[in-house]
Amino acid sequence: MTPIVLIPARMAATRLPGKPLADIEGAPMIVRVLRQAQAAGIGPVAVAAGDPEIVAAVEAAGGRAVLTDPDLPSGSDRILRALEVLDPQGRHDVVINLQGDIPFVAPQVVADCADLLAREPGCDISTIVVADSDIAERSNPDIPKAVLAMAPGGRRGRALYFTRSTLYGDGPVWLHHGVYGYRREALVRFTAAAPSPLEQRERLEQLRALELGMTIWAAVIDAAPISVDTPADLERARAHARAMTEGLR
Repeated sequence: MTPIVLIPARMAATRLPGKPLADIEGAPMIVRVLRQAQAAGIGPVAVAAGDPEIVAAVEAAGGRAVLTDPDLPSGSDRILRALEVLDPQGRHDVVINLQGDIPFVAPQVVADCADLLAREPGCDISTIVVADSDIAERSNPDIPKAVLAMAPGGRRGRALYFTRSTLYGDGPVWLHHGVYGYRREALVRFTAAAPSPLEQRERLEQLRALELGMTIWAAVIDAAPISVDTPADLERARAHARAMTEGLR
């Protein structure tokens, strides 16, 4: 496999406009994500940017960015356009789609998505999950859940469904986080398809892949990456960065 990591980002976030350039203790958020992806060491990294300001910030930090149409409907569409610019010859057969709003994502998470595709030949798309830590998470519609076929004590499993609904019964509930690894042909097929009925009903785009007959596998990680969606999330991220800096002193 020859992976490439692409980070979609645009300024027009609904709840936190301009968040890719939000300062987190001296570094724009998108630059922090870029550095974490580079630390994974699985292949080249670039930002699929919807705005020239993002390109400028990434290039100022020594990274690579591709300007894409700001009106593209999703991050998946954005990374495909960037891939076509960066790799028209098709050398990279695996694409990791890393969200631009998880500034402290562990490099191992990026590596785990690539590793799943290497370990499971029948896997079209890989992703990550974490076990619920609070029973309230099971009924929170803002937290997507993954229903997995997994052996007891296992660390990876095949996805049967994703839902925002409450899940009952014994055992962990797997909370889904939107870091994806795609085989290149799966990314092309996925983005070419129209939103599916289940995708529209649950507002979860990964259901489009399942309705297309694709296979998704998920790796279990120990802790969810901090995601920045609101001003309050941004303040928590800044506090986390300060704590990390103080811990190094």
